[in-house]
Amino acid sequence: MIQRLGVIGAGLMGSGIAEVASRRGIDVIVIEADDGAAQAGLARITKSLDRGVRSGKLDEKSREEALSHVLVTTDMEQLGDRELVIEAVIEDETTKLAIFKRIDGIVEDPTAVLASNTSSIPIMKLAMATRRPEQVVGIHFFNPVPVMPLVEVVTSLMTNAKVEQQANEFAAGQLGKHVIKSKDRAGFIVNALLIPYLLSAVRMFESGFATAEDIDTGMVDGCAHPMGPLALADLIGLDTTMAVAQSLYEEFKEPLYAPPPLLSRMCEAGLLGRKAGRGFYQYN
Repeated sequence: MIQRLGVIGAGLMGSGIAEVASRRGIDVIVIEADDGAAQAGLARITKSLDRGVRSGKLDEKSREEALSHVLVTTDMEQLGDRELVIEAVIEDETTKLAIFKRIDGIVEDPTAVLASNTSSIPIMKLAMATRRPEQVVGIHFFNPVPVMPLVEVVTSLMTNAKVEQQANEFAAGQLGKHVIKSKDRAGFIVNALLIPYLLSAVRMFESGFATAEDIDTGMVDGCAHPMGPLALADLIGLDTTMAVAQSLYEEFKEPLYAPPPLLSRMCEAGLLGRKAGRGFYQYN
């Protein structure tokens, strides 16, 4: 049983992981780059818990108990006593490699589990930035973490069987998530299937073949999808969609994984979807 969790990054994914764990009574230390980001991360967790109270899914006592289990700080050295550390920063390989190298030198227990929430980067690459690759595993949550039931557990060629078991028990047993197991290749299961679909929709829109609304309506009303591909890309974040596509293309060199020029231009323009207020659609 994991009782002391570290989370690196308090964005949408990191704050969601911290919230879900704290609601299960796990002591969570969340690391952010600066005070402003730390305050924003704590506010994000608090806002989500408040939403749970308003919806009747949480009572006030449970909200207070969850918050009492969370510390958001900029001091990465406080991760020294953690049993499990989950990296949940931007989908950038260089950034993640630097973090794994650093936490390897901070986390004191050699049997502690070091995990990544990466959606696309092979775990082996991150593991080899440490001196304990057998302790590294992928624990990939889905956004929004408090709502989405799925977690992908990804083992590399070096991951210890006990570490895989700990990851499964943490995600399924402690957090109540539905775990699926994936081999270690870019995109794992979900994104290896999802990203080509999203990119195909972007290419269709880019070519002028159909409007964004008609593409999405076609998949919602014609295929019973809960959300159309372009609206989903906006929700995921076009920068994240782009990063995952690049990782997949680097690994497989298949044209279906190549980011369309329009997606690149939108990312360069800062039109990243819901979080930016504009992507394929306009948001208030």
